[in-house]
Amino acid sequence: MNYKERIESDHRVMLGKPVVKGTRITVELLLRKLSEGATTPDLLKMYPHLQEADVMAALMYASDVLANEEVIMLKAA
Repeated sequence: MNYKERIESDHRVMLGKPVVKGTRITVELLLRKLSEGATTPDLLKMYPHLQEADVMAALMYASDVLANEEVIMLKAA
């Protein structure tokens, strides 16, 4: 699955934060809930219009962002 089929960023929705397409549910919210111990079935109960593939797409999006993150080391003064 390609997360781009389910995750979008639009400056008119949630100030451009990545969201599940057609919703205002941010990737950040899903990751935060998962980090607090929620399971995918919990998320699907909380947000009935979500699908399991949406949660997986959010995880794929986050891992892709981190994989492409650039770290710039500054020389200590």
